[in-house]
Amino acid sequence: MRWDELFSDLETQWEAQVRRELDAEVADRTRRERAAIALADRLAVQGGRVVGVVLIDGTLLNGQVQEVGQGWLLLSVVTGSCLVPVAAVAGITGLERGAGVPTPGRSFGLGYALRGLSRDRVAVTVVDVSGGVSTGTIDGVGRDFLELSEHPADLPRRRENVTGTRAVPFAAVVLVRAASSR
Repeated sequence: MRWDELFSDLETQWEAQVRRELDAEVADRTRRERAAIALADRLAVQGGRVVGVVLIDGTLLNGQVQEVGQGWLLLSVVTGSCLVPVAAVAGITGLERGAGVPTPGRSFGLGYALRGLSRDRVAVTVVDVSGGVSTGTIDGVGRDFLELSEHPADLPRRRENVTGTRAVPFAAVVLVRAASSR
């Protein structure tokens, strides 16, 4: 029996086992780190890249991510900016893999962003999950819905111009954009 060969073989087996354990630990840590990443974090590191956002109604928006908040993103497209609830996103293409430190997103939710549009009396177009398109002014925003006074985009929100009112649950909103952005 050659002791040197035996010890050399044992050493090789030991080193291989240590490598396998290290590889398994690295893979496990990588999976745990990925599990902690939110979609908002992935969006926040895009740094002006154009991404494709497929909405649940089949619409494809190609644009730059301007802002990211709790449950929403603001996408700059050729026709203007679109406020999109994350729940209305069916998929995103063109995300750069991993690198970069995410810029802090907005800490407020969709309702707060919609209240800003309501406060500014901006005429908006709201697209819902049924494919319905409503144009008007957001008169109020509840905890989980918005109230829209419907009127033509080119007319101010005045009683004589309002054709109806519509309550739209946040869960039904696919996108909101300034009415002049078509």
